Amino acid sequence: MGIVLGANQYGKAETRVVRIVRDTPRHTIRDLNVSTALRGDFAAAHVDGDQAAVLPTDTQKNTAFAYAKRHGVSSPEDYALALSERLLEAAPAATGARVAVDEYAWERIQVDGTGHDHAFVRRGQEVRTATVGRTREAVAVESGFRDLVVLKSTGSEFKGFLRDEYTTLAEADDRILATSLDATWRHRADPEDWDASYAAVRALVMATFATTYSRALQETLYAMGRAVLEAHDDLAEISFSAPNKHHFLVDLAPFGLDNPGEVFVAADRPYGLIEATVTREEP
Repeated sequence: MGIVLGANQYGKAETRVVRIVRDTPRHTIRDLNVSTALRGDFAAAHVDGDQAAVLPTDTQKNTAFAYAKRHGVSSPEDYALALSERLLEAAPAATGARVAVDEYAWERIQVDGTGHDHAFVRRGQEVRTATVGRTREAVAVESGFRDLVVLKSTGSEFKGFLRDEYTTLAEADDRILATSLDATWRHRADPEDWDASYAAVRALVMATFATTYSRALQETLYAMGRAVLEAHDDLAEISFSAPNKHHFLVDLAPFGLDNPGEVFVAADRPYGLIEATVTREEP
């Protein structure tokens, strides 16, 4: 039996690109972590050590910086689209390019109730994500976020589950529901405004989490996904990954104290991991 090269790709991971727009005294900031990859006919590089078709990863890094200036960063999706197109132009042997962008959010420092023109504080919530997969024939865009920590102190239960000889979990009529939510949604048409589209989906996910009575985290994920797809015809599907951030009621009886759902211990591991994709039914 012969031995051949299988699937392969190469690129530059986690290039930190910070773009300051300072055309006016009031500056703006886009803070990105950019990973690029090319795939295609690179067998000669692996088998023969021939690098003639290889666009160096260092060049990919330099292109990420140059396009932050040349193209600008109106949104991570728009930037990734432009960067992926350039990488395919620069590497004729490539059949596809993947550009993944994480954006870290900054907000203006408030001085006397007004946001400062050029001083910022890092916002410690979720990381915005954008991924562009481009071939010579097509392009696919996914937007999303990760590490969005949400919690509701009531409005959640978990009971009626399957039991066997190893089941010790007690049923809960009223529990804390908390998770560090990752979400990714796939576009089937480009929105007019990537930033506005992201903000609308994020807001709808959070509002649905807050207002949906949850009989399980699975039900909450489906409700959030259904709400997003019903409101956004330009989206094909949305996927969630949601680790259950368990909160257990502390027994205060040894101290002569009642604890009617007020004091909990937050356990970081092990945790339940719930994942689901909500998609449109094929016609």
